[in-house]
Amino acid sequence: MKIGVFLFPEARDPAKDHQIINETIREAQMAEELGADAVFLAEHHFDGNCVYVDPPTFAAGLAMATNRIKIGFAVLQTSLYHPLRMAEQISLIDNLCKGRLIVGLGRGSLVNTHEYAGYQIDPDSAQERFEEIEEIILKCWNGERVVHAGKYWNFEIGMLRPRPFTKPHPPILRSVASPGSLSAMARQGRPVIMAAATAKAAAKSVELYRTTAKEAGLSTDSIDQAIAKCWVARTVILAPTDKEANEVGMPHFKAMQVYRAAQSEKFDAKVAKANANMAPQVLCGAPDSMMEEFTELQRTGIGGVIVRFRTGPMPAEFSNRGLQLFMKEIAPAIGERTLATV
Repeated sequence: MKIGVFLFPEARDPAKDHQIINETIREAQMAEELGADAVFLAEHHFDGNCVYVDPPTFAAGLAMATNRIKIGFAVLQTSLYHPLRMAEQISLIDNLCKGRLIVGLGRGSLVNTHEYAGYQIDPDSAQERFEEIEEIILKCWNGERVVHAGKYWNFEIGMLRPRPFTKPHPPILRSVASPGSLSAMARQGRPVIMAAATAKAAAKSVELYRTTAKEAGLSTDSIDQAIAKCWVARTVILAPTDKEANEVGMPHFKAMQVYRAAQSEKFDAKVAKANANMAPQVLCGAPDSMMEEFTELQRTGIGGVIVRFRTGPMPAEFSNRGLQLFMKEIAPAIGERTLATV
């Protein structure tokens, strides 16, 4: 199973934006030095929940600051973009990083409606926009002269430049947030990025993918290959001891929840529902306390795990130590280099 590091740093104080942006670049470099396979970028606007805000621009910076590690989006809020601009940006980044890009796409935030408002996008149109944008991007990458007539965009261009470094184009993964969206991708045999709070939940999602894909007529080999290109996201609070993780690290995670809930009624409701159901939302403890969760996750056959180490106002020193502990104590037990590459 491949190891990805989710770079998702919060910055409540604008005066600290520069500091935390540079700490995040260092986290990516550290992930590369420690042997992680990929770093993944989030996207949130106008609220400090993700300090670098614009993942394509930040990915271009990481392309210059790293040499080996793959750079992924988890995910681009596709409905907020103009499709031609998006196709150009991704193609340029693919050239800058020499083919290390993983393009994770989603329709847009399910809880942050202020992002749609800021970009003057009707959230009810987000899924339709998403589908049309992906269609346009693939046309641009796979052809020369592009003519498109759709619901939201109509244009004709001679050729998109630059051409992608990866032939025919960088790998595209879709984010899925429900059994229905997961099943839709499984029927097409498309790899996905999923969120699962536990290894058991991830195993259920993988089993649903397998069953749905098989019913759609896909071969066992093609299903295995698709799942080996999928990723699942997890959040950890990792420290040398369970006591320190719970007493020092966990308050930062809870502070993140409070901060985001104050900005979004939907996020607040989501957290309240999880708390009412006593649903696990984060792994917290020392490496040996969470080892079984990750080995169980590996047994699902999923291709990679995207681990978020830094949450809320957590200092970089604490999360970087967690990253180091993970790569030293957990990664050797679950890392796998024989799976299909994305």
